[in-house]
Amino acid sequence: MTDSTDELAKDLGLLSALAVGIGTMIGAGIFVLPGVAAQETGPIVVLSFIIGGLIAMVNAFSVSELGTAMPKAGGAYYYINRALGPLFGSISGMGDWMGLAFASAFYCIGFGGYLATLLDGIVVPIPGLGELALLPTLVLGPLTLSEIQIGALLAGVVFIAINYLGAKETGGIQTAIVTLLLAILTLFAVVGFFSFDWGTVYVDDSIAPLGYSELLPGTALVFVSYLGYAKIATIGEELENPGRNLPIAIIGSVAVVMGLYAILVGLLVGIIPYDLLSEETPMSDAASIVFDGNLGIIGITSITLAALLATASSANASILASARINFAMGRDKIVSDWLNEIHPRFATPYRSIAVTGAMILLFIVILGGQLEVLSKAASVLHLIVYALINIALIVFRETDAPEYDPDFRVPLYPFTPILGFVLSLGLIWFMKAEEIAIGLLLVIIAVGWYGVYARHETSRDGILSTYILSRSTEMPDVAVSAATAAKPTGADEFTVVVPVSNPRTESALLSLASALAKANDGTVTVVHIVEVPDQTPLEAGAEHVQRIDAESQTLLATVRERTETFDVPVEIKTVVSHRSFEEIFNVARRERANTVVMGWGSDRPWGAGRAERPIDELTHDLPCDFLVLDDGEFDPDRVLVPTGGGPNSDLSAEVARDLREQVGASITLLHVVDDDSSRADGEAFLAKWASDHDLADASIRVDTSGNVDSAIATAARDHSLTIIGATERGLLSRLLRGSLAYDIAAELDQSVLLAERPTRRSLWDRLFGRQRGRDE
Repeated sequence: MTDSTDELAKDLGLLSALAVGIGTMIGAGIFVLPGVAAQETGPIVVLSFIIGGLIAMVNAFSVSELGTAMPKAGGAYYYINRALGPLFGSISGMGDWMGLAFASAFYCIGFGGYLATLLDGIVVPIPGLGELALLPTLVLGPLTLSEIQIGALLAGVVFIAINYLGAKETGGIQTAIVTLLLAILTLFAVVGFFSFDWGTVYVDDSIAPLGYSELLPGTALVFVSYLGYAKIATIGEELENPGRNLPIAIIGSVAVVMGLYAILVGLLVGIIPYDLLSEETPMSDAASIVFDGNLGIIGITSITLAALLATASSANASILASARINFAMGRDKIVSDWLNEIHPRFATPYRSIAVTGAMILLFIVILGGQLEVLSKAASVLHLIVYALINIALIVFRETDAPEYDPDFRVPLYPFTPILGFVLSLGLIWFMKAEEIAIGLLLVIIAVGWYGVYARHETSRDGILSTYILSRSTEMPDVAVSAATAAKPTGADEFTVVVPVSNPRTESALLSLASALAKANDGTVTVVHIVEVPDQTPLEAGAEHVQRIDAESQTLLATVRERTETFDVPVEIKTVVSHRSFEEIFNVARRERANTVVMGWGSDRPWGAGRAERPIDELTHDLPCDFLVLDDGEFDPDRVLVPTGGGPNSDLSAEVARDLREQVGASITLLHVVDDDSSRADGEAFLAKWASDHDLADASIRVDTSGNVDSAIATAARDHSLTIIGATERGLLSRLLRGSLAYDIAAELDQSVLLAERPTRRSLWDRLFGRQRGRDE
């Protein structure tokens, strides 16, 4: 029964993900574009849709691999920014943002066209003025707004308001919408098959009366129809079993939509001559022919309502996605954090949504009569992003980036990502000069923005730049010069993260974290991790975050009043999770922590070590330094530091040094040798080690018993705090199994601080990452 339930959950998660991709792509792509594209391409427009789908499929493989490697990443912007650096992150982020704005305007125009068809002829009597159409044409000086633009503006305002106020579409509703759309379109395809006429397809004994040279320009025009699949990667964190479901959903949604487009567009050009297809409402025109008699009204109305539903879903999803991109860029300091201001009542990034919404409405007003420009502008910007995604994948693979371990790998590497790169940029070549100019202008603006603002604010460099600079003697001079010129200059702020389960009892952890942050001119982030049962959806728990966060703020404010925080900035956050232990690692990476200070004990939920992934996997490659205080008290007056050398002893020394500088702690160094004949060697080792670690004023103690555990226990009785560095990897793993770094540590009456430092730090971290403000 359990296995069946798990499989059902996986299938439901897969269906929801498929619904996201199909629901976003099935909008204006089928309900608007066939008419516009057919006017330019002729009956072979169906081949343009198929070629566009094949190009999307190649890129979908790359997105799938990156998505399974980083399911919490947040989409294309993160992949590119992480691999290629913030310069290309600026290009991709702004390109994706503006591309979504153009696409949203395009979807709104599609909505307006079908709304105008639905309300055609309906007027409202106005006393003294006569009758007024529900969607009138407005003339504002030199500017004329058609009824379609008026409908699009109304739709745009509604969609922007929905996102501004925080109303959201649930997975169940999205699945229901897609199911309804597929049912209506399937019915149309079945009935339309009997109205298909090959004579309509062949014009002058040719299926390409306008020439085959228009095939690829037509592909460039309709490629906007395939922009939705990449959005599935942005929900990878919420997806059940992303390693399995993400690739199936991404690749499967492209395959389903491509097949659907081929059938429906083929029917359209076989029902209505290509040059007579409506540029605004081709599906309604075809429905009026396919459905006869009483079924005609029902059929046309159903198609029109389906079109309204599809374009609305696409537009709303695009606006929502644009806000997520802005948030990610603001977090990385690519754009001002001003955009990420959260509304105090609606809890939405209202400024970002308002700015994006204003651009969408402007595009509707200025370009509302030029669907081709809107479509291709959205396509060219996304094609640039897709090209960079393929390069990012190659960078991750070829640099052997740490923690890059995708569950799905593209077939025929490296030919697949290279082909995706060439096809994406190659398709841009077949666009018109003004559309290419839009893409180039945005690239220039993004590069300029990076040089003037982002380069001096962000501190996160890319893997490619780090790889090149670390091998500067082997690399071409031009590559080294480019990497140096593009390197960000913003400083990384030292951050100490304190995960807590009960804010009212964490005075000791807060005091320790504050001392470390003060010594390194940093800040403290206290994260209240609230664990909820598996039966409770995280979305439901998240609804209570504001209330819990307010309580956390109040409790920690009280704790802070009686705790020495050294005037260090302390930020308080609340997260809801099913796996509190695993969430500690997620928080450390998300906050880009230098050090995690955490408590240990049976009263803490992570003491049980609940995690989705194996404990050994989680603790094998720590994201930063970890300090674990296994006692509720913190008294740094007399600090004992046992050492035998190694990176974890280095960390112990750094912590002791910080405590000496901030609270005046007296420090004793302990080294254990086998017998009395080795005392001199032990003293020489400690003297040199103390000098190397700026602890020359510390007391030196050499134990000749040869028994490390008993030596630490004896020395600890004279000290208030013992800092023990892990003697091997996997400190946290051993804690979970009830075994400390040393067995004796559990028996000490005094406080014990266990320290572990990552020994397989990435090249990024070693060169430019989480440095402690001094040479280690």
